Amino acid sequence: MDAVNVTIRMDRETKQEFDVFCENVGINLTTAFNMFVKATLRTRELPFAVTDVKSTKHSRRELREVFRAMQMQSVANGTDKMTLDEINAIIAECRQETSAEK
Repeated sequence: MDAVNVTIRMDRETKQEFDVFCENVGINLTTAFNMFVKATLRTRELPFAVTDVKSTKHSRRELREVFRAMQMQSVANGTDKMTLDEINAIIAECRQETSAEK
């Protein structure tokens, strides 16, 4: 396979910091970049989350709608008057049941 050169720009401090990181883990920038590219191609997604600011705002609106629906459901099933201590007691009980099953 023929190798090609790829040029990227980044600020000097970031590169120096990344060079130190790479040295500490026993690789260089080229190897790190190749690892990034291969991981991206293997999974067909970036190996970290990328969020669009507009999407984040949209998601917050959706979360508010979900929260409102949960509030209405809690009123319907009578759990809207539960105290935080009661909620935490149920959570602790569920955790104990889960750990007992393991």
